[in-house]
Amino acid sequence: MKDKNVSLNLCDHELMALLQNEPAKTISKQNYMRGVNRVMLIGNLGKDPDMQFLEGNIGVAKFSLATTETYKDRTGKLISQTEWHTIVLWRGLADLAQKYLHKGSLVYIEGRLKTRSWEDKDGNKKFATEVVGDNLIMLDKKTDGTQGTQGFENPDEPDHDSELPTADDGSERLPF
Repeated sequence: MKDKNVSLNLCDHELMALLQNEPAKTISKQNYMRGVNRVMLIGNLGKDPDMQFLEGNIGVAKFSLATTETYKDRTGKLISQTEWHTIVLWRGLADLAQKYLHKGSLVYIEGRLKTRSWEDKDGNKKFATEVVGDNLIMLDKKTDGTQGTQGFENPDEPDHDSELPTADDGSERLPF
């Protein structure tokens, strides 16, 4: 490389190979890719949303969501695998979930993964990974037979991670 100010868009193994042959100062740090924490799920609620309120009347809804994948194995037998996810919605989305969602509702949830940790009563460290939703679309069919696709978003919702309390035990409920 003759030009020391070249911008590079390389994958990790190409970058490592280049670094072995050239000084590190030829690589521009602004071209590194940032991480992406984005989750998109379509599934059914496993229970009615559990609505709780923080100081300042800030609503938090929490519920389980089941996503099921079905495929055929080598013998042609249908196999279903269900994954369970814990969904947390804040403020307006929490209010909408409480008002319109119930056990069995089909929804599209978009958000990000958040893992929190705490110590239980015996001093064991526990972890919970949750999906903090910022977009919700209800996919249930309406009673008149038309498809319902009412969507709701939390635009520019401030980050409430610091307000998310840790649990004092492994229960499903937020401890407040």
